[in-house]
Amino acid sequence: MSTHAKRERLLLADLLEAAGPTAHTLCDDWTTRDLAAHVVMRERRADAAAGILFKPLAARRDRVQAEFTAKPYEELIQLIRTGPPRMSPYALKQVDEAANTVEFFVHAEDVRRASPDWTPREIDPVFADALWSRLEKAARLLGRNSPVGLVLRRPNGQTAVAHRGAPVVTATGEPGELTLFIFGRQDVARVDLDGEKDAIAKVREAQLGLPL
Repeated sequence: MSTHAKRERLLLADLLEAAGPTAHTLCDDWTTRDLAAHVVMRERRADAAAGILFKPLAARRDRVQAEFTAKPYEELIQLIRTGPPRMSPYALKQVDEAANTVEFFVHAEDVRRASPDWTPREIDPVFADALWSRLEKAARLLGRNSPVGLVLRRPNGQTAVAHRGAPVVTATGEPGELTLFIFGRQDVARVDLDGEKDAIAKVREAQLGLPL
């Protein structure tokens, strides 16, 4: 049975393959090759992937990621498609679903929305609810660096507090767009922002989210 993470994994692989190894992404100055290497490194070298969050290990992360970046692009795409090795925690369906659903969704949009002619993706209601469920659980962590109060709101009225404070900015949008917004892709996330003008400007420039 296909899971959200499995579907997003295959979509990401397809998008990376179609874009080629030198296309721009929304991940700072990363190309699609850099992004593919990051995804593979994260799943296959836990010792190096820890450097994503723990700065003392950043040098090892960079070294190992550079080794993956040097591999043939087609090999990286195939490693993403086939998934982690059997002994990896990510090989467990529950871990894969919990850790990779949002990871792959955001990175797929990092590829899609770097293109000047991108269009919004149709997201089915079940997946939208899955994204919202993860947002509710992680909103405080993802919004911890907001310089003002920040509330996430679905069009149906469901809300999640990402950061307590005043003044308050409310970001309203579909769960996929709110996910991109709170993960630091404010420039491309299609959300409506309500609040004081200065507060909105601060939220747009804030370092939201976590490294992916």
